[in-house]
Amino acid sequence: MILPEHAPTTLPLLMAFDLDGTLIPDAGREVAPDIAAALGRLRAYGVTLAIITGRDTPPSAVRTAMQPHAVATNNGGRVLVGDDLHLEASFTDADLEAVLAHELPGARVVLFTEDALYVDLPPGVEPEPWMRARSFRPFADAPRAGILKAGYYHPDVAALAGRLRERHPHLVLTGAQDPYPHFLTVTPEGAHKGAALTLIADGLGVPHDRTVAFGDSDNDQAMLEVAAFGVQVGDLPLLAPHADARVAQQAELGAFLHAWADRIGAGL
Repeated sequence: MILPEHAPTTLPLLMAFDLDGTLIPDAGREVAPDIAAALGRLRAYGVTLAIITGRDTPPSAVRTAMQPHAVATNNGGRVLVGDDLHLEASFTDADLEAVLAHELPGARVVLFTEDALYVDLPPGVEPEPWMRARSFRPFADAPRAGILKAGYYHPDVAALAGRLRERHPHLVLTGAQDPYPHFLTVTPEGAHKGAALTLIADGLGVPHDRTVAFGDSDNDQAMLEVAAFGVQVGDLPLLAPHADARVAQQAELGAFLHAWADRIGAGL
C-alpha cells in the first residue's frame, strides 16, 4: 500500500475515523485484526486516535481494539474527550416538532437520546437488522427533551430532506442520497462531524493543521473538509474533492495504516 509523500507523519497528530464502511464494515461490530494491529502501532508512536460516528454508541469491541482518546457519536452531536463531555446537542422543541412532521406514511422513525432509542414501526413494517439487535423503546414513550438525532427509513426520504432544507436550513441533514438513498439522519444545528473534529482537536491540544480524517459517506464530508488531511475510503464521488488520499476499499485500510505507521516509526 502506497502512502502519499505529503501525508503528515510528524507529531502531534490526530487521526479521526468514521466507523461503518471505514474503520469497520457496514453494520460491523469488530475491527479487523490487521487494522487493530496498525492502530496499536500508531498509538504506541504517540498518534492521538478518535472515533467520529453517526452511531449512538461505538461497539465495545471497537473501543477495546482502538482505545480512542476521544469519541463523537450521533454525527458529532455528542462529544467525549477522555471521560469529559464536551458537547451534547439536542433539538429545541420547535425543531423537533418540525422534524417529526415528516409526511412519510409507513416510515420507520428512530429518535436517539444519550442512553436510549425510540422506534416508530407502522403496522406490518419490520425493524432494520440493527434495531433487532438492540433493545429499543416504544416511540410513544420518547421524551421531548434530550433528543440528539432523528433517523428515517423510507423510499421518499429525499423529499423530506428537501422540505427540511427549505424550511429549516439550520438543521444538519445527511443521507437521502448515495450510499444511503433510503435513510435520512437529522441532527440539531451545528451537530456535524466537522465541528466534532475541531472540538476534539481543541480538547486534546492538537493544532488543526495536524488533523487527519478518514471517511466513506456523505456524513463524513464535513470532517474531511475541516481536516488538514482527508482520507476517503471507497469511491463515493462527492468525497473525492475533499480527499488528499484514497483507500479503494475498506478491507485495504489495515495495510494503509501500517504503511503510515512505518513512515512515522522511521522518523522517530
